[in-house]
Amino acid sequence: MTTPGRTEHLVLPGVLTAEQAAETVAGIRAMQREDGAIPWFRGHHLDPWDHTEAAMALDAAGEHEAAARAYEWLLRHQNPDGSWYAAYHDGEAGRPTDRGRESNFCAYIAVGVWHHYLATGDEVFLDRMWPAVFAAIEFVLELQQPGGQIGWKREADGTPVNDALLTGSSSVHQALRCALAIAEEREEPQPDWELAAGALAHAIRKHPERFLDKSHYSMDWYYPVLGGALTGAEAKSRIEESWDDFVVPGLGVRCVLPNPWVTGGESCELALALWVMGESDRALEILQSVQHLRTEDGMYWTGYVFEENRAVWPEEVTSWTAGALLLAVAALGGDEATVAVFSGERLPVGLTPDCC
Repeated sequence: MTTPGRTEHLVLPGVLTAEQAAETVAGIRAMQREDGAIPWFRGHHLDPWDHTEAAMALDAAGEHEAAARAYEWLLRHQNPDGSWYAAYHDGEAGRPTDRGRESNFCAYIAVGVWHHYLATGDEVFLDRMWPAVFAAIEFVLELQQPGGQIGWKREADGTPVNDALLTGSSSVHQALRCALAIAEEREEPQPDWELAAGALAHAIRKHPERFLDKSHYSMDWYYPVLGGALTGAEAKSRIEESWDDFVVPGLGVRCVLPNPWVTGGESCELALALWVMGESDRALEILQSVQHLRTEDGMYWTGYVFEENRAVWPEEVTSWTAGALLLAVAALGGDEATVAVFSGERLPVGLTPDCC
């Protein structure tokens, strides 16, 4: 059981006390299966990206053994081609419910592994996970298009879907940089990955036409910043441009326009993106605004409909919503591993080409 004494570093005014943080961590732990899998909630599905995000939140809370078990689950159940399926019923590896293999889902293991290593200094863990990270990145880069963007997925029969999603490609950009950091730590340089990361960053920054138009989704708005492809004035300009469209004062961030629905996960990720930009005050305001989604047991509802028949919707609490909140709080609170992963500290820079 997580105790308040272990979560004092997750205290944030108007967001979490040590006791509340301990409740949230315990809630994620309660959703984790004995084999390490962390589904959205028990009885629902697991996807590899959200599973990893929840594991990172456990590391940020000092629950390193539980996080390591989550990564061991990924190691044991990786497909021969380096991928994972998009969904597994209740985290049961033998019961995939979506046999598609999504590029950003598969790449995200690199972010989690690097975060765990920075949190623990466990070189044995890094060595053990390296083959899985390597295989996952190689799988993902097979889907990279000539313009640098990353194809969305492979269908169950192996057919590539070459259309690219900006959110997914931005997440892959972060994952590639973490994979390169792991390779550097192991003194196994991967120059092809560096070129791939540079081409991807350039596509995100300069060529929106290479991605499917999903601009009505808030993730497409802030993910180029959160994933590290847009920084400085470019990042600030992008966030300011659509702030009034997506942010609902006092309630959080819309998931998709024009729907009157704010979601905890997107709100906490935007807070992380704001923190990355150096705007901690606005990040704190966003985190404070979503506390209306907190449940009595310390978890968080997925979202809230704020017009007409106002209601929590859907009626579910998810490990990844709680995980996103804990990671945002950890970043604002100065947790070293979380700061390093999301700020770009100790990640490769200068990978963007000057042409194309």
